[in-house]
Amino acid sequence: MAARTKPPFRADHVGSLLRPRAITEAFKKFNAGEITAEEVTAVQDQAIRDVIALQESVGLESITDGEFRRASYWSTFVERVNGLEISKALFTFHDDHGHEQEFTAPIVTTKVSRTTPIAGDEFDFLKVNTSKTAKTTIVSPPTMHMFRLDQTIEPGIYDSTKDYFADLAQVYREEIKALAEAGSSYIQLDDVPIPMLSDPTVQARVKEDGIDPTQLMNDYIDLFNDCLRDRPDGVTIAVHMCRGNYKGKFLSEGGYETFAEKFFNELNVDAFFLEYDSPRSGDFEPLKYVPKNKIVVLGLVSSKTPQMESQDDLRSRIDEAAQYIDLDQLALSPQCGFASTVAGNPITVDDEKAKLAMIVEVAGKVWG
Repeated sequence: MAARTKPPFRADHVGSLLRPRAITEAFKKFNAGEITAEEVTAVQDQAIRDVIALQESVGLESITDGEFRRASYWSTFVERVNGLEISKALFTFHDDHGHEQEFTAPIVTTKVSRTTPIAGDEFDFLKVNTSKTAKTTIVSPPTMHMFRLDQTIEPGIYDSTKDYFADLAQVYREEIKALAEAGSSYIQLDDVPIPMLSDPTVQARVKEDGIDPTQLMNDYIDLFNDCLRDRPDGVTIAVHMCRGNYKGKFLSEGGYETFAEKFFNELNVDAFFLEYDSPRSGDFEPLKYVPKNKIVVLGLVSSKTPQMESQDDLRSRIDEAAQYIDLDQLALSPQCGFASTVAGNPITVDDEKAKLAMIVEVAGKVWG
């Protein structure tokens, strides 16, 4: 096997990284009126330079800004897209001990439109501070619906969800075009809704709202493809599929088999980052449906716990996955980011660095 010279790379990562204390303290001081917005930005700039250096030091080829300018992986999208605000989600995060955590989700208060760049400033700063491949992460389009289902749209705004999705897709097309013109060649859409729809408990909740889960999956795939239909040549599009990641908690469980054949074949993307760090994600058999022209990045390393995985176990699991898909179509990463929200996961920066370094080392042993 040869190393990949274009994204996704054999050793890759999802995007978000643990925020340093300097950032959280700067936000507290800003909210208290003690420092200016410009001073907050200066703190973020230095923290991003530092986290770029961390990624480069362990040998990663794709570099992100750690999402250090965001409160969560979807926060800037809601803040910068006209027509979006937040309200309580219909679902809750939970853990293996039964602890639950409520969260907020996007709602539509007026017709949505892109009136300002969404991730442009993040990319512009990143590209001039690394010689590696700058990776842009954006929340997936179904996220702007799934967490509140049809209650996402306030009455009188749109005649139908289809009309809302059409405007939402236009926002994504405009943003992707602008990012590509700025030089972004690697864009990842972070998605929780598709894995959620494989969970029987979530399917039951969707049905309670009078929505057919299979039809909703079809609608989400159509939405994705509408967002991407005009993407420029030379831009790699990946989708990260996640079951939720908040302070070590998750939103759903269940394997990919329910809709695997459909989304692997019908979603017009180049790569899939798949959560595979626990039995909650099911087995590798659904990978048999992945077309030969698409890459799967196996999320075998947990970003939720400080416990280090065994390199032998990782290599064994990669071999197991290769029973269903060509080894040359595979790569390795954490199952999710290390801090999908500013709160992060219950691990340290040293844990984070060690896990990223291990991913690079294992990928080198497997693929060269």
